[in-house]
Amino acid sequence: MRSKLTTKAKIYLALVFVILYAPIFYLIFYSFNSGDSMGSFKGFTLEHYQAVFDDNRLLVILINTVIVALLSGLIATIIGTLGAIGIVSLRNEKLRNIVLSLNNILIVSPDVVIGASFLILFTMIGVKLGFTSVVISHIAFSIPIVVLMVLPKILEMNTNLIDAALDLGASRREVLTRVIIPYIKPGILAGFFMAITYSLDDFAVTFFVTGNGFSTLSVEIYSMARAGISLTVNAISGLVFIVTVGIVIMYYFITMRSRKTGGSTQ
Repeated sequence: MRSKLTTKAKIYLALVFVILYAPIFYLIFYSFNSGDSMGSFKGFTLEHYQAVFDDNRLLVILINTVIVALLSGLIATIIGTLGAIGIVSLRNEKLRNIVLSLNNILIVSPDVVIGASFLILFTMIGVKLGFTSVVISHIAFSIPIVVLMVLPKILEMNTNLIDAALDLGASRREVLTRVIIPYIKPGILAGFFMAITYSLDDFAVTFFVTGNGFSTLSVEIYSMARAGISLTVNAISGLVFIVTVGIVIMYYFITMRSRKTGGSTQ
């Protein structure tokens, strides 16, 4: 009976993955089509990828996207990590739950609402829409994600480690840099890579806060798709997917390495 349930669970899981990944692989498959549409595959070619790399404007947009993702991810990770530590250090449990609820609200809020809010804010305070507005927005919606990634590692940390470090004469700063941060490093890395992924993937918020002369890949792909179906869009989407997979694989190996290091030191 148990083996039958296991088999059904595996079939269900495989079906879910097929439904999720089939459209992506279908899109990537036709990015190598020598034809002009996804109606029929006429032959293998790399001309659509060549068109992407020959387009200087697209390369600039790609660089913009990567810079925004790395910069916003780094700043959001720093702020989110300190925020998670601050939340745990709150003595008042009711206040802690309120702060966590406010953090979670930002995660479940519709991107359209967040994007429109930032647009109104930047217009009111006179911030020019462009690189700065996009980076600030990406930092803002990435911080709650980092907090959720870091928080479990802090909660599972034995507080006796902090007390022992203080008893040995360590300052608050040394406790943070030599005890807390090394322990929660896996959570920090998870938050950083999640922030990068969300930044690369975001369209709705970026669409609201992007000004003339600055764009990211998600907004550019949307604009190109509206102008008409082009296999260059497939090629760009394929490249973004490969980069995202690369980030996930990198995170996996870094996590495995940190686990092995932590196990060997113990």
